[in-house]
Amino acid sequence: MTALVEAKGLAKTFDVSAPWLNRVIERQPRRLVHAVDGVDFRIERGQTLALVGESGCGKSTVARLLVGLYAPTRGSVLFDGRDTAKTLASPDARALRKRMQMIFQDPYASLNPRWKVRDIVAEPLREHGLAMASGQLEAKVAALLASVGMGAADMEKFPHQFSGGQRQRISIARALATEPEFLICDEPTSALDVSVQAQVLNIMKDLQRQRGLTYLFISHNLAVVRHVADAVGVMYLGRLVELAPRRTLFSAPRHPYTRMLLDAIPDIAMTGRQRTPVQGEVPNPLQPPGGCAFHPRCPHADARCSAERPELVDFQGIRIACHAVTEGRLEPVSVG
Repeated sequence: MTALVEAKGLAKTFDVSAPWLNRVIERQPRRLVHAVDGVDFRIERGQTLALVGESGCGKSTVARLLVGLYAPTRGSVLFDGRDTAKTLASPDARALRKRMQMIFQDPYASLNPRWKVRDIVAEPLREHGLAMASGQLEAKVAALLASVGMGAADMEKFPHQFSGGQRQRISIARALATEPEFLICDEPTSALDVSVQAQVLNIMKDLQRQRGLTYLFISHNLAVVRHVADAVGVMYLGRLVELAPRRTLFSAPRHPYTRMLLDAIPDIAMTGRQRTPVQGEVPNPLQPPGGCAFHPRCPHADARCSAERPELVDFQGIRIACHAVTEGRLEPVSVG
């Protein structure tokens, strides 16, 4: 299988310094946040890669880098073998944007409250020059709404007349309007009730099977990720610390941080397995710790961990950035 999307050494740094005059008067240095710091991954055609991690780890920044909302500070994104930054600066930009779309986290904020559903779903068709005669356009919008389980009568309504789950379905219909190959889903179910989450996730999986879609799925909910992903990348403070097939990651997580995240999931089966609750807090990204960023919270850290930052390396069928694992100090533990 060939990779449709590939990130190579992807990095994004934000300057959060005070204004120049304030820095001069108060003798303050520039302050930089490395929101994404050297991320590498591939997404095969028709597959779903999930990125997980605590708030502020850089997941959403990666999503915005992939669609070109942010320009990378370093590294590159390849889409179908071509550098997206170069493509977006060329006459082919419109064709590329047609092939990749994004579904945002908040269905209450991502839809224009003054527009009817017909205009919201038809907007990408008009923007990309795909608009047809009035009758054909209405038929296309109705078909898009039907693909997400909504009726043609919903075209005449406004967003405020729908529930959160219905609004997210409208967002998905809008994203599908240009018949994209790649969808970036930035926590698309986090604002929804659990029962509604399941409905939306099932719709997304059905659409993937029918249309051969490729997904990047961003979430902090590991139960959701277990349902949708083929592979899972775990991020911590802007870097990938573990990248593994879904079954491998959930059955035998290797990185201490991954284990900590999985141990935080309620044990409904009451297996009696010893669990380690999430400890400590994410460090200040303006002053990240030296060495491995996770070492202040890691029960397996040693002197090397605090002095030398581990690289993401291939190890026993997964990719991992952890000295304890690669040195053999931390053996795999099955979590069932």
